[in-house]
Amino acid sequence: MSYQMILDQQHAYYHAQKTKSYAFRYEALKDLKEAILTYDQEIKDALRKDLNKSEFESFLTEIGITILEINEVMKHLKKWMKPKRVRTPITLFHAKSHIYQEPYGTVFIMSPWNYPFQLAISPLIGAIAAGNTAVIKTSEDAPETSKVIQKMISDIYPKEFVSVFTGDLEESKALLKLKYDYIFFTGSTAVGKIVMGEASKNLIPVTLELGGKSPAIIDEPVDLDLTAKRIAYGKFVNAGQTCIAPDYIMIKEELKEQFVESLKKYVESWFGENPLDHEDYPRIINEKNHQRLLGFIENEEVILGGRFSKDKIEPTILNHITKDSKVMQEEIFGPILPMLTFKDIEDLIQEIKWFDKPLALYLFTKNKVLENKVINELSFGGATFNDTLMHFGNKNIPFGGVGASGMGSYHGYKSFETFSHSKGVVKRSTAIDLNFRYPPYTKKKLRLLSKFMK
Repeated sequence: MSYQMILDQQHAYYHAQKTKSYAFRYEALKDLKEAILTYDQEIKDALRKDLNKSEFESFLTEIGITILEINEVMKHLKKWMKPKRVRTPITLFHAKSHIYQEPYGTVFIMSPWNYPFQLAISPLIGAIAAGNTAVIKTSEDAPETSKVIQKMISDIYPKEFVSVFTGDLEESKALLKLKYDYIFFTGSTAVGKIVMGEASKNLIPVTLELGGKSPAIIDEPVDLDLTAKRIAYGKFVNAGQTCIAPDYIMIKEELKEQFVESLKKYVESWFGENPLDHEDYPRIINEKNHQRLLGFIENEEVILGGRFSKDKIEPTILNHITKDSKVMQEEIFGPILPMLTFKDIEDLIQEIKWFDKPLALYLFTKNKVLENKVINELSFGGATFNDTLMHFGNKNIPFGGVGASGMGSYHGYKSFETFSHSKGVVKRSTAIDLNFRYPPYTKKKLRLLSKFMK
């Protein structure tokens, strides 16, 4: 069956009004949750094969967080679907106004390899909640997880409702050329530009969840030991292959030595003296990325780690890095953490502004002046202060990028909103019809109109 035929079937299914009722959406989400729980072990096994993720990390960052998302959406879905009454200006007397959340239709979800389960299923939750059908293209770089997703989805949904494709780059290109009603892409900035280019040919709206160089800023007063612990966690979970991982450190020179000592302590306590042999330390996804990451280490001062095996790279800290260093020219997306220094707050702000707007920002300090300056003068997708990654887990705030790190956002209500068109409707009364707005347009009418509208 051709890609176009699948899309035609999905369009027909949607236009038959099958997906729009609250009952349908709720049951579809319920079925998805039950399927995830049923496939729990298969998902964990697949993630182990693809990325060497431990069962704990797989459940925490892929399965559990997805279940929490479904629970949140199911809890509030009925309320979110209700038309919202809004005020009507006196100029439209007598009328009532509402906003209706309408599904786009058929959405195309392109998911990446670094969190291959969560980043395929989380957007799907929003698409289903909003009443759409969906086509999912999983990453060929995480083949085992892709197979499980395809099997799980085909067990619970007809292909006219949700279809999963697991093929190579050529399949991605073919699918991207079809005329969907919405596209949701998670991945690199470079591929995001291609997706947006293809979408523009058919004027398809898009959400782009990209990445960028997310800074971790450290300034006094600060608990350096706790800071090192939380940065090490955020950076080295999934071997740094996280779009919101701290990409580089901005720290004052006098704080570096103590910070590095604490960082070393936690890396060794978690992964042992040789992380490459640790059974739960994740692997680099493929040879291409492995070689790319090793290129960042070459000719740099390594003060922690630096060793590598066929498919792993140790947690690695680079010293005396500048914004012109090779490692600072693109998102790292691996277990390498460069350190840059700053002299004062103004210097810090200007250094960070030199880079494209990041997906995330992390600030470790008790300095309220710096907090306010970072919030008001720097642009970024989202932030966590005095920790890493945590803003991603709050379903009450939107998650998304800005500028080169993406456009649009999702999670919680924002997912429902992202996959819905807000349709405004004004209902006028027929009991009263003032002749004032009808021709002939006299000077007296103009004077009255001008006086009223000013």
